[in-house]
Amino acid sequence: MTAELSRPAGSVLGPDFFVRDTLRVAEDLLGKVLVREVDGHVRWGRLVEVEAYRGPEDRAAHSWRGLTPRTRVMYGPPGHAYVYLIYGMYNCLNFVTRPEGCPEAILVRALEPGPGVGRCSGPGLLCRALDIDRWLNGVPLVPPQLYVVDDGFRPGPDAVVRGPRIGVAYAGEWAALPWRFCLDGPHLSRRRRS
Repeated sequence: MTAELSRPAGSVLGPDFFVRDTLRVAEDLLGKVLVREVDGHVRWGRLVEVEAYRGPEDRAAHSWRGLTPRTRVMYGPPGHAYVYLIYGMYNCLNFVTRPEGCPEAILVRALEPGPGVGRCSGPGLLCRALDIDRWLNGVPLVPPQLYVVDDGFRPGPDAVVRGPRIGVAYAGEWAALPWRFCLDGPHLSRRRRS
């Protein structure tokens, strides 16, 4: 049972935030607050780990194989949720970036959980803790369902750590690119490699 909580203070990030370069958006998302409202309850957590996926040339991106019914949401518009199922049981949340027709997105990997929210270290656990499923695929990131808030928190200049993405070894050299962005700490889906 989730207690009814109030929305975090701050400004909601709109499409203009997400339409920019995907790597820049990924880094700028760290420290922002992901909010999920369902049945009058507000659940949230601070973004501490994300991964960028840069369109058809990126062999690790779903859009590498082109437009499909599954990837249609990635093709825009920006500022929408792309939610898909992996291993037949885990939902994964992504934020669509870039202008329409440029299928790029950012996978949300971990949150520092807010009050009343369980463990959010890993895409599947995060979606379970915030009650995010494929019904939210394609929804705009605006209140009241699912949105991102800038509450004024700013990570220190040396707080952001970059490294290779997780679970995409099949993508060859694309897997080694430093497109995983983290705020180091206890809430990451996997410990950072030194």
